[in-house]
Amino acid sequence: MLDVSRVQKELAECNKDKAISGVSINLHGGDDLSHLEGTISGPVGTPYEGGTFRIDVRLPSGYPFEPPKMQFVTKVWHPNISSQNGAICLDILKDQWSPALTLKTALLSLQALLSAPEPDDPQDAVVAQQYLQNHPTFVATAQYWTEAFAKRTSVGIEEKVQKLVEMGFPEALVKSTLDSVNGDENMALEKLCSS
Repeated sequence: MLDVSRVQKELAECNKDKAISGVSINLHGGDDLSHLEGTISGPVGTPYEGGTFRIDVRLPSGYPFEPPKMQFVTKVWHPNISSQNGAICLDILKDQWSPALTLKTALLSLQALLSAPEPDDPQDAVVAQQYLQNHPTFVATAQYWTEAFAKRTSVGIEEKVQKLVEMGFPEALVKSTLDSVNGDENMALEKLCSS
């Protein structure tokens, strides 16, 4: 059974200094404490600087004795994060989890992972190979993905709809697709092109 009071306490603790820590966590939608959404700021001095990365967080009924299940929602180019589905390779989310750890420490660990990739224990072999064999290209690609997927643009939803309609997509489909990807123009275009 999920320890509701602990989760509520952790949410409050995680969000009280988010301007300093660069991490926060909120309910995903509704009032289900077992489905949360975390955000982490890209660390300064990395290709992820300036980006805000969303993480889907699901708490198993055995939490805090079982690790939270975390997955990047924001696309990210990193050896330890799948560029396809956002799966994360990090020991504390698997066998090194301890009930002494919190959601905040898990999010801070993800932020640290962005600063210090572990290409020898990759989640995404293609990215890890690029990281090891062509580091300048890795950095450029990671920066491009941060610009494309992790930076909030000030472009309003109407401008996004207009741009995509001008590309030949029906307006109703464009609006529903943008809604399904939280207004992310690049993800919407990807979905529209693949359907």
